Amino acid sequence: MALEQKYQALLQQAQQRQLPDIEGIRLCFQTLSLAARIDRDCATLLAPHGLSEGRFVLLFLLDAAPGGLAPAALAEQAGVTRATVTGLLDGLEREALIERHAAPGDRRALRIQLTRKGQQMAKTVFAQHSRWIASLYGNLSDPERQQLTALLAKVARNLQGAAP
Repeated sequence: MALEQKYQALLQQAQQRQLPDIEGIRLCFQTLSLAARIDRDCATLLAPHGLSEGRFVLLFLLDAAPGGLAPAALAEQAGVTRATVTGLLDGLEREALIERHAAPGDRRALRIQLTRKGQQMAKTVFAQHSRWIASLYGNLSDPERQQLTALLAKVARNLQGAAP
């Protein structure tokens, strides 16, 4: 697997300095390069629809909540700040993908719902996104997927004890 240029340079420096565990460093850089490539490809897939990853996440959450969600609930579920959600919702509203409604019983509270256009967009993009994700792991057998899951979890546990 090709490393991003910056990781190639760092790996060469690590080799020249004879740092310990060059193979561990290479694995880390491979993981980072793969994650960056997945992020770029995801952004490329979403761009023709006028979506960022953040907007996509909100569409996904709202599609699963036909009665709508409060902005605070969206922020919590998406793992972002309320200010970030407000900006994302502003963009989705400009594209007529969502509507803001007063919550029943409390006109000060908002409920966010997908418009018909938003529902159609969600259906189209989710189908495309699901096929893309399936293609990423499509050539892995079930045992390979289980092994990859276990290995990633093992590395993630190492992060819990490591100082940043």
